[in-house]
Amino acid sequence: MLTELPAWKALENHWRAMQGTHLRSLFAGDPARAADFVVDAAGIYFDFSKSRTTRDTLPLLIDLANQCGLAEHIQAMFRGEKINRTEDRAVLHVALRAPRGAGIVVDGENVVPKVHEVLDRMAQFAGRLRSGEWKGHTGKPIRNVVNVGIGGSDLGPVMAYEALRHYSRRDGLPDQVFRFVSNVDGTDFAEATRDLDPEETLFVISSKTFTTIETMTNAESARRWALARLVSEAAVAKHFVAVSTNAEAVSRFGIDTANMFGFWDWVGGRYSMDSAIGLSTMLAIGPENFQSMLAGFHAMDEHFRIAPFAKNLPVVMGLLAVWNNNFLGADTVAVLPYDQYLKRFPAYLQQLTMESNGKSVTLAGEALAGGTPAGGSADYQTGPIYFGEPGTNGQHSFYQLLHQGTRVVPCDFIGFAQSLNPLGEHHDLLMANMFAQAEALAFGKSKEEVIAEGTPDWLAPHRVFQGNRPSNSLLLERLTPHALGRLVALYEHSVFTQGVIWNINSFDQWGVELGKKLANSIVKELQNDKTPKPLLQRYRQLRKA
Repeated sequence: MLTELPAWKALENHWRAMQGTHLRSLFAGDPARAADFVVDAAGIYFDFSKSRTTRDTLPLLIDLANQCGLAEHIQAMFRGEKINRTEDRAVLHVALRAPRGAGIVVDGENVVPKVHEVLDRMAQFAGRLRSGEWKGHTGKPIRNVVNVGIGGSDLGPVMAYEALRHYSRRDGLPDQVFRFVSNVDGTDFAEATRDLDPEETLFVISSKTFTTIETMTNAESARRWALARLVSEAAVAKHFVAVSTNAEAVSRFGIDTANMFGFWDWVGGRYSMDSAIGLSTMLAIGPENFQSMLAGFHAMDEHFRIAPFAKNLPVVMGLLAVWNNNFLGADTVAVLPYDQYLKRFPAYLQQLTMESNGKSVTLAGEALAGGTPAGGSADYQTGPIYFGEPGTNGQHSFYQLLHQGTRVVPCDFIGFAQSLNPLGEHHDLLMANMFAQAEALAFGKSKEEVIAEGTPDWLAPHRVFQGNRPSNSLLLERLTPHALGRLVALYEHSVFTQGVIWNINSFDQWGVELGKKLANSIVKELQNDKTPKPLLQRYRQLRKA
Protein backbone atom coordinates (compact mmCIF):
# COMPACT_ATOMS: atom_id res chain seq x y z
CA MET A 1 0.00 0.00 0.00
CA LEU A 2 1.41 3.35 -1.08
CA THR A 3 0.74 5.10 2.21
CA GLU A 4 2.60 2.37 4.12
CA LEU A 5 5.83 2.79 2.20
CA PRO A 6 8.74 4.19 4.26
CA ALA A 7 9.26 6.96 1.69
CA TRP A 8 5.62 8.05 1.98
CA LYS A 9 5.86 8.22 5.74
CA ALA A 10 9.11 10.16 5.47
CA LEU A 11 7.36 12.65 3.18
CA GLU A 12 4.51 13.00 5.67
CA ASN A 13 7.01 13.84 8.42
CA HIS A 14 8.82 16.23 6.08
CA TRP A 15 5.56 18.01 5.24
CA ARG A 16 4.65 18.39 8.91
CA ALA A 17 8.08 19.88 9.63
CA MET A 18 7.56 22.40 6.84
CA GLN A 19 4.25 23.75 8.18
CA GLY A 20 4.35 27.53 8.38
CA THR A 21 7.36 27.83 6.08
CA HIS A 22 6.84 30.54 3.46
CA LEU A 23 8.50 30.78 0.08
CA ARG A 24 9.81 34.19 1.15
CA SER A 25 11.88 32.57 3.89
CA LEU A 26 12.97 29.68 1.64
CA PHE A 27 14.42 32.16 -0.87
CA ALA A 28 15.88 34.41 1.86
CA GLY A 29 17.60 31.47 3.53
CA ASP A 30 18.98 29.93 0.33
CA PRO A 31 20.51 32.49 -2.06
CA ALA A 32 21.28 29.77 -4.64
CA ARG A 33 17.72 28.46 -4.71
CA ALA A 34 16.67 30.17 -7.96
CA ALA A 35 19.68 28.74 -9.79
CA ASP A 36 19.65 25.27 -8.25
CA PHE A 37 15.96 24.34 -8.29
CA VAL A 38 16.07 23.94 -12.06
CA VAL A 39 16.18 21.13 -14.60
CA ASP A 40 17.56 22.32 -17.94
CA ALA A 41 17.27 19.51 -20.46
CA ALA A 42 15.83 18.59 -23.86
CA GLY A 43 15.48 22.26 -24.73
CA ILE A 44 13.21 23.08 -21.78
CA TYR A 45 14.28 25.19 -18.82
CA PHE A 46 12.12 23.93 -15.97
CA ASP A 47 12.26 26.24 -12.93
CA PHE A 48 10.60 24.74 -9.84
CA SER A 49 12.21 27.11 -7.35
CA LYS A 50 8.77 28.55 -6.57
CA SER A 51 7.38 25.17 -5.57
CA ARG A 52 6.84 24.72 -1.85
CA THR A 53 9.82 22.44 -1.41
CA THR A 54 13.16 22.44 0.36
CA ARG A 55 16.42 20.83 -0.68
CA ASP A 56 15.23 17.67 1.08
CA THR A 57 11.91 17.34 -0.75
CA LEU A 58 13.00 16.11 -4.17
CA PRO A 59 15.36 13.42 -2.80
CA LEU A 60 12.51 12.14 -0.63
CA LEU A 61 10.18 12.09 -3.64
CA ILE A 62 12.80 10.20 -5.64
CA ASP A 63 12.99 7.66 -2.80
CA LEU A 64 9.24 7.23 -3.21
CA ALA A 65 9.64 6.75 -6.97
CA ASN A 66 12.28 4.10 -6.37
CA GLN A 67 10.14 2.28 -3.83
CA CYS A 68 7.24 2.33 -6.33
CA GLY A 69 9.47 0.80 -9.02
CA LEU A 70 9.23 3.75 -11.41
CA ALA A 71 12.42 2.84 -13.31
CA GLU A 72 11.14 -0.67 -14.04
CA HIS A 73 7.74 0.66 -15.09
CA ILE A 74 9.42 3.03 -17.55
CA GLN A 75 11.47 0.25 -19.08
CA ALA A 76 8.42 -2.05 -19.22
CA MET A 77 6.57 0.54 -21.29
CA PHE A 78 9.46 0.98 -23.71
CA ARG A 79 9.85 -2.81 -23.97
CA GLY A 80 6.27 -3.10 -25.20
CA GLU A 81 4.96 -5.02 -22.20
CA LYS A 82 1.21 -4.99 -21.68
CA ILE A 83 1.15 -2.48 -18.85
CA ASN A 84 -2.47 -1.57 -19.62
CA ARG A 85 -3.64 -4.55 -17.61
CA THR A 86 -7.39 -4.00 -17.66
CA GLU A 87 -7.38 -4.06 -21.49
CA ASP A 88 -4.39 -6.42 -21.84
CA ARG A 89 -2.57 -4.01 -24.11
CA ALA A 90 0.86 -2.53 -24.54
CA VAL A 91 1.19 1.24 -24.20
CA LEU A 92 3.42 2.36 -27.01
CA HIS A 93 2.78 5.90 -28.11
CA VAL A 94 6.59 6.15 -27.91
CA ALA A 95 6.72 3.83 -30.96
CA LEU A 96 4.81 6.39 -33.00
CA ARG A 97 7.81 8.70 -32.98
CA ALA A 98 10.63 6.17 -32.89
CA PRO A 99 13.12 6.77 -35.72
CA ARG A 100 13.21 4.55 -38.76
CA GLY A 101 15.33 1.50 -37.97
CA ALA A 102 14.55 1.44 -34.25
CA GLY A 103 13.19 -1.71 -32.67
CA ILE A 104 10.17 -1.86 -30.32
CA VAL A 105 8.60 -5.29 -30.05
CA VAL A 106 4.96 -6.15 -29.27
CA ASP A 107 3.93 -9.81 -29.24
CA GLY A 108 7.18 -10.77 -30.94
CA GLU A 109 6.90 -8.21 -33.76
CA ASN A 110 8.88 -5.02 -34.27
CA VAL A 111 6.13 -2.42 -34.75
CA VAL A 112 8.34 0.47 -35.90
CA PRO A 113 8.40 -0.52 -39.61
CA LYS A 114 4.59 -0.51 -39.69
CA VAL A 115 4.53 2.91 -38.04
CA HIS A 116 6.78 4.32 -40.75
CA GLU A 117 4.80 2.61 -43.48
CA VAL A 118 1.74 4.59 -42.36
CA LEU A 119 3.76 7.79 -41.97
CA ASP A 120 5.11 7.39 -45.49
CA ARG A 121 1.60 6.94 -46.90
CA MET A 122 0.41 9.98 -44.96
CA ALA A 123 3.32 12.04 -46.31
CA GLN A 124 2.61 10.94 -49.87
CA PHE A 125 -1.05 11.88 -49.56
CA ALA A 126 -0.22 15.20 -47.88
CA GLY A 127 2.22 16.03 -50.66
CA ARG A 128 -0.41 15.41 -53.33
CA LEU A 129 -3.04 17.48 -51.53
CA ARG A 130 -0.76 20.39 -50.63
CA SER A 131 0.67 20.58 -54.17
CA GLY A 132 -2.77 20.69 -55.74
CA GLU A 133 -2.26 17.35 -57.52
CA TRP A 134 -5.17 15.84 -55.59
CA LYS A 135 -8.36 17.23 -57.05
CA GLY A 136 -11.95 17.08 -55.92
CA HIS A 137 -14.70 15.36 -57.92
CA THR A 138 -15.24 18.36 -60.19
CA GLY A 139 -11.53 18.93 -60.81
CA LYS A 140 -11.03 21.75 -58.32
CA PRO A 141 -8.10 21.59 -55.86
CA ILE A 142 -8.87 21.08 -52.19
CA ARG A 143 -8.76 24.29 -50.18
CA ASN A 144 -10.73 23.24 -47.09
CA VAL A 145 -9.99 20.38 -44.72
CA VAL A 146 -12.50 19.39 -42.02
CA ASN A 147 -11.35 16.92 -39.37
CA VAL A 148 -14.26 14.92 -37.93
CA GLY A 149 -13.51 13.09 -34.68
CA ILE A 150 -14.02 13.33 -30.95
CA GLY A 151 -11.89 13.02 -27.83
CA GLY A 152 -8.30 12.25 -28.76
CA SER A 153 -9.27 12.25 -32.43
CA ASP A 154 -10.16 15.93 -32.09
CA LEU A 155 -8.37 17.49 -29.13
CA GLY A 156 -4.89 16.52 -30.32
CA PRO A 157 -5.32 17.61 -33.96
CA VAL A 158 -7.07 20.88 -33.14
CA MET A 159 -4.52 21.73 -30.44
CA ALA A 160 -1.61 20.96 -32.77
CA TYR A 161 -3.16 22.93 -35.64
CA GLU A 162 -3.69 25.99 -33.47
CA ALA A 163 -0.23 25.65 -31.91
CA LEU A 164 1.47 25.37 -35.29
CA ARG A 165 -0.67 27.71 -37.41
CA HIS A 166 2.46 29.76 -38.06
CA TYR A 167 3.79 26.80 -40.07
CA SER A 168 0.57 26.15 -41.98
CA ARG A 169 1.54 27.59 -45.34
CA ARG A 170 1.16 26.46 -48.95
CA ASP A 171 3.45 27.32 -51.85
CA GLY A 172 1.78 28.73 -54.93
CA LEU A 173 -1.79 27.98 -53.84
CA PRO A 174 -4.21 29.85 -51.57
CA ASP A 175 -3.99 29.06 -47.88
CA GLN A 176 -6.12 26.16 -46.83
CA VAL A 177 -8.96 26.49 -44.35
CA PHE A 178 -8.88 23.95 -41.51
CA ARG A 179 -11.93 23.23 -39.40
CA PHE A 180 -12.65 20.66 -36.69
CA VAL A 181 -15.98 19.03 -35.90
CA SER A 182 -16.40 16.94 -32.77
CA ASN A 183 -19.62 17.77 -30.93
CA VAL A 184 -22.70 15.81 -31.96
CA ASP A 185 -24.58 19.10 -31.53
CA GLY A 186 -25.59 19.99 -35.08
CA THR A 187 -24.41 23.54 -34.51
CA ASP A 188 -20.80 22.38 -34.54
CA PHE A 189 -21.12 20.89 -38.02
CA ALA A 190 -23.28 23.74 -39.34
CA GLU A 191 -20.85 26.45 -38.27
CA ALA A 192 -17.78 24.53 -39.47
CA THR A 193 -19.18 24.15 -42.98
CA ARG A 194 -21.38 27.23 -43.36
CA ASP A 195 -19.01 29.15 -45.66
CA LEU A 196 -17.28 26.20 -47.38
CA ASP A 197 -17.65 24.98 -50.94
CA PRO A 198 -18.20 21.18 -51.13
CA GLU A 199 -16.25 21.07 -54.39
CA GLU A 200 -13.13 22.27 -52.55
CA THR A 201 -13.61 20.46 -49.22
CA LEU A 202 -12.00 17.27 -47.88
CA PHE A 203 -13.28 15.52 -44.75
CA VAL A 204 -10.91 13.47 -42.60
CA ILE A 205 -13.10 11.00 -40.66
CA SER A 206 -11.18 9.82 -37.59
CA SER A 207 -12.63 6.79 -35.84
CA LYS A 208 -10.61 3.66 -35.16
CA THR A 209 -13.66 1.38 -35.32
CA PHE A 210 -15.70 3.64 -37.63
CA THR A 211 -18.57 3.16 -35.17
CA THR A 212 -18.11 6.03 -32.66
CA ILE A 213 -21.61 7.44 -32.58
CA GLU A 214 -20.77 11.15 -32.43
CA THR A 215 -18.14 10.88 -35.16
CA MET A 216 -20.25 8.73 -37.48
CA THR A 217 -23.32 10.93 -36.99
CA ASN A 218 -21.24 13.92 -38.07
CA ALA A 219 -19.66 11.87 -40.89
CA GLU A 220 -23.07 10.97 -42.30
CA SER A 221 -24.12 14.62 -42.12
CA ALA A 222 -20.91 15.55 -43.95
CA ARG A 223 -21.69 12.96 -46.60
CA ARG A 224 -25.19 14.35 -47.16
CA TRP A 225 -23.84 17.92 -47.18
CA ALA A 226 -21.24 17.09 -49.83
CA LEU A 227 -23.54 15.05 -52.04
CA ALA A 228 -26.24 17.73 -51.99
CA ARG A 229 -23.88 19.66 -54.29
CA LEU A 230 -21.73 16.92 -55.83
CA VAL A 231 -24.65 14.48 -56.41
CA SER A 232 -22.62 11.50 -57.56
CA GLU A 233 -21.79 8.81 -54.98
CA ALA A 234 -18.40 8.54 -56.66
CA ALA A 235 -17.57 11.98 -55.25
CA VAL A 236 -17.22 10.52 -51.74
CA ALA A 237 -13.91 8.89 -52.65
CA LYS A 238 -12.48 12.27 -53.67
CA HIS A 239 -13.75 14.26 -50.70
CA PHE A 240 -13.41 11.82 -47.78
CA VAL A 241 -10.48 9.96 -46.27
CA ALA A 242 -10.48 7.81 -43.15
CA VAL A 243 -8.29 7.30 -40.13
CA SER A 244 -9.54 3.89 -39.08
CA THR A 245 -8.82 0.17 -38.96
CA ASN A 246 -12.28 -0.97 -40.08
CA ALA A 247 -11.79 -1.40 -43.83
CA GLU A 248 -15.23 -2.91 -44.39
CA ALA A 249 -17.09 0.00 -42.77
CA VAL A 250 -14.85 2.54 -44.49
CA SER A 251 -15.52 0.98 -47.88
CA ARG A 252 -19.26 0.77 -47.19
CA PHE A 253 -19.23 4.53 -46.46
CA GLY A 254 -17.77 5.11 -49.92
CA ILE A 255 -14.18 5.90 -48.99
CA ASP A 256 -11.43 4.28 -51.04
CA THR A 257 -9.53 2.05 -48.61
CA ALA A 258 -6.33 3.17 -50.34
CA ASN A 259 -7.01 6.43 -48.51
CA MET A 260 -7.53 4.77 -45.13
CA PHE A 261 -4.77 5.33 -42.59
CA GLY A 262 -4.63 2.95 -39.65
CA PHE A 263 -3.16 2.71 -36.19
CA TRP A 264 -3.07 0.09 -33.46
CA ASP A 265 -4.74 -0.92 -30.19
CA TRP A 266 -1.58 -0.02 -28.29
CA VAL A 267 -2.25 3.64 -29.15
CA GLY A 268 -4.63 5.28 -26.68
CA GLY A 269 -6.86 8.01 -28.10
CA ARG A 270 -5.41 10.78 -25.95
CA TYR A 271 -1.89 9.66 -26.93
CA SER A 272 -2.60 9.48 -30.67
CA MET A 273 -1.95 12.96 -32.08
CA ASP A 274 1.35 11.77 -33.58
CA SER A 275 -0.25 8.71 -35.24
CA ALA A 276 -2.48 8.73 -38.32
CA ILE A 277 -4.89 10.76 -36.15
CA GLY A 278 -2.48 13.62 -36.90
CA LEU A 279 -3.23 13.46 -40.64
CA SER A 280 -4.97 16.83 -40.55
CA THR A 281 -1.94 18.24 -38.73
CA MET A 282 0.36 16.92 -41.45
CA LEU A 283 -1.91 18.35 -44.15
CA ALA A 284 -1.68 21.74 -42.44
CA ILE A 285 2.03 21.97 -41.66
CA GLY A 286 3.51 19.56 -44.20
CA PRO A 287 5.38 16.26 -43.77
CA GLU A 288 8.73 17.85 -42.91
CA ASN A 289 7.31 19.88 -40.04
CA PHE A 290 5.31 16.86 -38.86
CA GLN A 291 8.53 14.81 -38.81
CA SER A 292 10.18 17.59 -36.82
CA MET A 293 7.35 17.36 -34.27
CA LEU A 294 7.85 13.59 -34.04
CA ALA A 295 11.58 14.16 -33.49
CA GLY A 296 10.70 16.47 -30.60
CA PHE A 297 8.52 13.78 -29.06
CA HIS A 298 11.32 11.26 -29.45
CA ALA A 299 13.91 13.57 -27.88
CA MET A 300 11.76 13.79 -24.74
CA ASP A 301 11.08 10.04 -24.83
CA GLU A 302 14.80 9.30 -24.78
CA HIS A 303 15.40 11.86 -22.04
CA PHE A 304 12.66 10.25 -19.94
CA ARG A 305 14.04 6.77 -20.61
CA ILE A 306 17.66 7.37 -19.66
CA ALA A 307 18.08 10.54 -17.56
CA PRO A 308 18.67 10.10 -13.82
CA PHE A 309 15.57 10.96 -11.85
CA ALA A 310 17.00 14.12 -10.23
CA LYS A 311 17.57 15.61 -13.71
CA ASN A 312 14.68 13.92 -15.50
CA LEU A 313 12.11 16.53 -16.55
CA PRO A 314 8.96 14.35 -16.63
CA VAL A 315 9.94 12.56 -13.42
CA VAL A 316 10.60 15.77 -11.49
CA MET A 317 7.43 17.35 -12.85
CA GLY A 318 5.36 14.27 -12.02
CA LEU A 319 6.77 13.92 -8.53
CA LEU A 320 6.10 17.57 -7.78
CA ALA A 321 2.52 17.01 -8.94
CA VAL A 322 2.21 14.14 -6.45
CA TRP A 323 3.68 16.37 -3.74
CA ASN A 324 1.21 19.16 -4.47
CA ASN A 325 -1.77 16.81 -4.73
CA ASN A 326 -1.14 14.47 -1.81
CA PHE A 327 0.75 16.60 0.69
CA LEU A 328 -0.19 20.20 -0.02
CA GLY A 329 -3.77 19.05 -0.63
CA ALA A 330 -4.04 20.98 -3.90
CA ASP A 331 -6.79 19.38 -5.98
CA THR A 332 -6.47 21.60 -9.07
CA VAL A 333 -3.69 22.65 -11.43
CA ALA A 334 -3.70 25.72 -13.68
CA VAL A 335 -1.81 25.46 -16.97
CA LEU A 336 -1.02 28.96 -18.20
CA PRO A 337 0.68 29.19 -21.61
CA TYR A 338 1.96 32.66 -22.42
CA ASP A 339 1.60 32.14 -26.15
CA GLN A 340 -1.65 32.66 -28.02
CA TYR A 341 -0.89 29.75 -30.33
CA LEU A 342 -1.22 27.43 -27.32
CA LYS A 343 -4.77 28.53 -26.56
CA ARG A 344 -6.08 24.96 -26.89
CA PHE A 345 -3.23 23.38 -24.92
CA PRO A 346 -5.03 23.46 -21.54
CA ALA A 347 -8.09 21.76 -23.10
CA TYR A 348 -5.81 19.11 -24.61
CA LEU A 349 -4.17 18.53 -21.23
CA GLN A 350 -7.55 18.14 -19.55
CA GLN A 351 -8.13 14.92 -21.45
CA LEU A 352 -4.52 13.75 -21.18
CA THR A 353 -4.38 14.21 -17.42
CA MET A 354 -7.92 13.64 -16.19
CA GLU A 355 -8.88 10.75 -18.47
CA SER A 356 -5.55 9.11 -17.62
CA ASN A 357 -5.42 9.59 -13.87
CA GLY A 358 -9.06 10.16 -12.94
CA LYS A 359 -9.19 6.74 -11.28
CA SER A 360 -10.46 5.63 -7.87
CA VAL A 361 -9.17 2.05 -7.77
CA THR A 362 -5.63 0.72 -7.73
CA LEU A 363 -4.28 -1.74 -10.27
CA ALA A 364 -5.26 -4.45 -7.80
CA GLY A 365 -8.86 -3.19 -7.79
CA GLU A 366 -8.69 -1.69 -4.30
CA ALA A 367 -10.99 1.29 -3.81
CA LEU A 368 -9.48 4.69 -3.04
CA ALA A 369 -11.99 6.77 -1.15
CA GLY A 370 -9.57 9.66 -0.83
CA GLY A 371 -8.10 10.52 2.54
CA THR A 372 -7.06 13.89 3.92
CA PRO A 373 -3.67 15.22 2.77
CA ALA A 374 -0.79 13.59 4.66
CA GLY A 375 -3.32 12.04 7.00
CA GLY A 376 -1.65 8.66 7.22
CA SER A 377 -4.71 6.92 5.74
CA ALA A 378 -4.46 4.07 3.26
CA ASP A 379 -6.69 6.20 1.05
CA TYR A 380 -5.25 8.95 -1.09
CA GLN A 381 -6.32 11.29 -3.87
CA THR A 382 -5.33 10.65 -7.47
CA GLY A 383 -5.66 12.94 -10.50
CA PRO A 384 -6.25 16.66 -9.85
CA ILE A 385 -8.48 18.88 -11.99
CA TYR A 386 -6.69 20.74 -14.79
CA PHE A 387 -7.79 24.02 -16.30
CA GLY A 388 -6.20 27.04 -17.90
CA GLU A 389 -6.22 29.89 -20.36
CA PRO A 390 -3.50 31.74 -22.26
CA GLY A 391 -1.80 34.66 -20.59
CA THR A 392 -2.46 37.51 -20.36
CA ASN A 393 -6.18 36.81 -20.86
CA GLY A 394 -6.42 34.64 -17.77
CA GLN A 395 -5.00 37.43 -15.63
CA HIS A 396 -8.22 39.35 -16.20
CA SER A 397 -10.35 36.30 -15.45
CA PHE A 398 -9.55 33.71 -12.76
CA TYR A 399 -6.16 34.90 -11.47
CA GLN A 400 -7.99 36.72 -8.68
CA LEU A 401 -8.73 33.33 -7.13
CA LEU A 402 -5.15 32.16 -7.71
CA HIS A 403 -3.79 35.13 -5.77
CA GLN A 404 -6.33 35.78 -3.03
CA GLY A 405 -8.74 32.86 -3.00
CA THR A 406 -9.00 30.31 -0.21
CA ARG A 407 -7.75 27.48 -2.42
CA VAL A 408 -4.12 26.80 -3.27
CA VAL A 409 -3.82 26.18 -7.02
CA PRO A 410 -0.37 25.14 -8.29
CA CYS A 411 0.40 26.70 -11.67
CA ASP A 412 2.47 25.75 -14.70
CA PHE A 413 3.61 28.86 -16.56
CA ILE A 414 4.78 28.13 -20.13
CA GLY A 415 6.63 30.73 -22.18
CA PHE A 416 8.98 31.19 -25.13
CA ALA A 417 11.99 33.48 -25.40
CA GLN A 418 11.32 34.34 -29.05
CA SER A 419 8.01 35.41 -30.55
CA LEU A 420 6.84 34.00 -33.87
CA ASN A 421 5.20 37.37 -34.55
CA PRO A 422 7.50 40.12 -33.22
CA LEU A 423 5.62 43.36 -32.80
CA GLY A 424 7.26 46.26 -31.00
CA GLU A 425 7.57 45.53 -27.28
CA HIS A 426 4.63 43.12 -27.17
CA HIS A 427 6.69 40.01 -26.40
CA ASP A 428 8.73 41.55 -23.60
CA LEU A 429 5.50 42.80 -22.05
CA LEU A 430 3.91 39.35 -22.39
CA MET A 431 6.85 37.58 -20.76
CA ALA A 432 7.23 40.25 -18.09
CA ASN A 433 3.67 39.42 -17.09
CA MET A 434 4.45 35.70 -16.91
CA PHE A 435 7.50 36.21 -14.72
CA ALA A 436 5.66 38.74 -12.56
CA GLN A 437 2.69 36.46 -11.95
CA ALA A 438 4.94 33.65 -10.73
CA GLU A 439 6.73 36.04 -8.36
CA ALA A 440 3.48 37.54 -7.08
CA LEU A 441 2.04 34.11 -6.35
CA ALA A 442 5.18 33.05 -4.53
CA PHE A 443 5.99 36.14 -2.47
CA GLY A 444 2.71 38.03 -2.21
CA LYS A 445 2.50 41.29 -0.29
CA SER A 446 2.24 41.56 3.48
CA LYS A 447 -0.08 43.86 5.41
CA GLU A 448 2.92 45.86 6.56
CA GLU A 449 4.02 46.41 2.96
CA VAL A 450 0.52 47.46 1.97
CA ILE A 451 0.24 49.98 4.84
CA ALA A 452 3.72 51.32 4.06
CA GLU A 453 2.41 52.26 0.63
CA GLY A 454 -0.12 54.57 2.32
CA THR A 455 -3.14 52.28 2.21
CA PRO A 456 -5.70 53.03 5.00
CA ASP A 457 -5.91 50.39 7.73
CA TRP A 458 -9.50 49.48 6.85
CA LEU A 459 -8.55 48.79 3.22
CA ALA A 460 -5.27 47.03 3.89
CA PRO A 461 -6.69 43.48 4.42
CA HIS A 462 -8.29 43.62 0.97
CA ARG A 463 -4.98 44.42 -0.68
CA VAL A 464 -2.86 41.80 1.10
CA PHE A 465 -1.54 38.93 -1.01
CA GLN A 466 -0.76 35.89 1.10
CA GLY A 467 1.72 34.46 -1.40
CA ASN A 468 3.22 31.03 -0.81
CA ARG A 469 1.32 29.81 -3.88
CA PRO A 470 3.46 27.23 -5.74
CA SER A 471 4.25 27.32 -9.44
CA ASN A 472 6.58 25.93 -12.08
CA SER A 473 7.94 27.98 -14.98
CA LEU A 474 8.74 26.30 -18.28
CA LEU A 475 10.83 28.35 -20.71
CA LEU A 476 11.58 27.29 -24.28
CA GLU A 477 13.42 29.12 -27.04
CA ARG A 478 10.69 29.23 -29.70
CA LEU A 479 7.39 27.50 -30.47
CA THR A 480 8.40 25.16 -33.28
CA PRO A 481 7.01 21.74 -34.25
CA HIS A 482 9.99 20.17 -32.46
CA ALA A 483 9.27 22.21 -29.32
CA LEU A 484 5.59 21.24 -29.34
CA GLY A 485 6.55 17.57 -29.53
CA ARG A 486 8.88 17.93 -26.56
CA LEU A 487 6.26 19.81 -24.56
CA VAL A 488 3.46 17.31 -25.15
CA ALA A 489 5.72 14.32 -24.42
CA LEU A 490 6.83 16.02 -21.19
CA TYR A 491 3.25 16.08 -19.94
CA GLU A 492 2.55 12.55 -21.23
CA HIS A 493 5.43 11.12 -19.22
CA SER A 494 4.65 13.28 -16.19
CA VAL A 495 1.15 11.75 -16.19
CA PHE A 496 2.71 8.29 -16.43
CA THR A 497 5.00 9.03 -13.48
CA GLN A 498 2.06 10.11 -11.33
CA GLY A 499 0.07 7.02 -12.27
CA VAL A 500 2.93 4.72 -11.27
CA ILE A 501 3.20 6.39 -7.87
CA TRP A 502 -0.56 6.14 -7.30
CA ASN A 503 -0.57 2.51 -8.54
CA ILE A 504 -3.40 3.13 -11.00
CA ASN A 505 -3.89 2.34 -14.67
CA SER A 506 -3.32 5.58 -16.57
CA PHE A 507 -4.24 4.00 -19.89
CA ASP A 508 -7.84 2.82 -19.70
CA GLN A 509 -10.95 5.01 -19.58
CA TRP A 510 -13.89 2.90 -18.49
CA GLY A 511 -15.46 5.97 -16.92
CA VAL A 512 -16.54 7.33 -20.30
CA GLU A 513 -18.49 4.19 -21.24
CA LEU A 514 -21.56 4.24 -18.98
CA GLY A 515 -22.93 7.59 -20.16
CA LYS A 516 -22.48 6.58 -23.81
CA LYS A 517 -24.41 3.34 -23.32
CA LEU A 518 -27.22 5.10 -21.46
CA ALA A 519 -27.44 7.71 -24.22
CA ASN A 520 -28.05 4.99 -26.80
CA SER A 521 -31.01 3.65 -24.82
CA ILE A 522 -32.38 7.11 -23.99
CA VAL A 523 -32.48 8.03 -27.69
CA LYS A 524 -35.15 5.33 -28.07
CA GLU A 525 -37.03 6.66 -25.04
CA LEU A 526 -37.09 10.13 -26.57
CA GLN A 527 -39.04 8.67 -29.47
CA ASN A 528 -41.61 7.09 -27.13
CA ASP A 529 -44.63 9.19 -26.14
CA LYS A 530 -45.12 7.02 -23.07
CA THR A 531 -41.70 7.46 -21.48
CA PRO A 532 -42.14 7.41 -17.68
CA LYS A 533 -39.39 9.96 -17.02
CA PRO A 534 -40.76 13.46 -16.33
CA LEU A 535 -37.63 15.17 -17.66
CA LEU A 536 -37.89 13.33 -20.98
CA GLN A 537 -41.61 14.03 -21.18
CA ARG A 538 -40.95 17.74 -20.72
CA TYR A 539 -38.25 17.64 -23.41
CA ARG A 540 -40.70 16.09 -25.86
CA GLN A 541 -43.31 18.73 -25.03
CA LEU A 542 -40.86 21.58 -25.57
CA ARG A 543 -39.54 20.05 -28.76
CA LYS A 544 -43.05 19.90 -30.23
CA ALA A 545 -43.96 23.44 -29.12
